[in-house]
Amino acid sequence: MNKRHCDLHKCCRIYISYEHVSFFSVLSDPWRKINWGGNQSPVQWVKDYPQTEGQQLRILLHGPIGAGKSSFINSVQSVLQGRMCTNALVASVSHSCYTKKYTTYKFEKESQDTFYPFVLNDMMGLRDTTYRIKRVHVKDVKRALKGHVQDGYTFNPESKLSKDDRYYNPSPSANDKVHVLVSVIDATTASRMDDKVLTTIMEIRDEASDLEVPQVAILTKIDELCPEIKKDLRNIYKSKKLKETMEKFSKESGIPMNCVFAVKNYHEENEVNSDADVLIMSALMSIINFGNDFLNKINE
Repeated sequence: MNKRHCDLHKCCRIYISYEHVSFFSVLSDPWRKINWGGNQSPVQWVKDYPQTEGQQLRILLHGPIGAGKSSFINSVQSVLQGRMCTNALVASVSHSCYTKKYTTYKFEKESQDTFYPFVLNDMMGLRDTTYRIKRVHVKDVKRALKGHVQDGYTFNPESKLSKDDRYYNPSPSANDKVHVLVSVIDATTASRMDDKVLTTIMEIRDEASDLEVPQVAILTKIDELCPEIKKDLRNIYKSKKLKETMEKFSKESGIPMNCVFAVKNYHEENEVNSDADVLIMSALMSIINFGNDFLNKINE
C-alpha cells in the first residue's frame, strides 16, 4: 500500500472510530424525562409559583470554588427576566472565588415592586485547605442553616462567625432559616473531586440532616463534560457520560440520584436559550418542591 492510500485508510479509521464513540455515548431514549415546552413547562411553573403570605423560601448554595454558584443565580435571574443578568459577580477563572460575603438574592417579578417568594443565598466557596479552615467553613454553614448569619457578613477562613459579631442574628425568624441546601458541583471535576473537599461537603450535609433540611445537588458545565450535550442540550439525559458522573457523585456524597440535577449555566452567551431555560427552571422547580415539603412538615 503506498503512502497516499495508507494516509487515506488511516483517516477513514479515525472517522469511523469517532462516529462509533459518538453513537454509543448517547442513548436512544432519555433516562430522565424533561418537559421541554408548553404551558406546564418548568419555566412557567416557577413563574406561576404562588405566594404564601408571610412566607419566604430560602435556598442556600454551597460548593467548591468555581463550580458555578454565582452563575446559577445569574442564570435564574436571566430566565425570569428573559434577558442576560449579572446581579451576582462571577470570577473569570474557575480556580478563583469572587464571593466573599453572605449575600441574599431576591428576584423581581415582571410587575415591579413585587418579588418571587423564594431567595437564593450565595457564600464563599470550598477549597482544598487545612483542617482548621475546613472546620471554620462547616461551622459557618451550620450557623447560616439556622438563620444566624445576616446578609453582608464577610467570611473569615480563620475564624467562624462570633456571637458578638454585628452580623450574628441571635433570634432568627422562620424566613431567616435555610429551607433547602444545594451543593453546586462542576460536572467536569465531580468524578475526581479532592477528598478534603468531598469530606467537607459530606460534613455539611450531616449538619443539614441533623436539622432535617433537605439537600440536593446541581451539576454544572455539562456541555464541557459531554460533546453531545454541547451539540444539543436535549441530549442531556441521553448522555451515558453524564449519567455515570451523576451516579458516582451520588454514591460518594450520599445525595440520592433523584436529588441530583444537571444544568447549563449562562456564562458566555448574550441571549437566553429556551432549552437552557428549561434545565435551569427544572432544577429550581424540584428545589422549591423539596423546600415546600420541609416547610409543610415544620408547620404541621
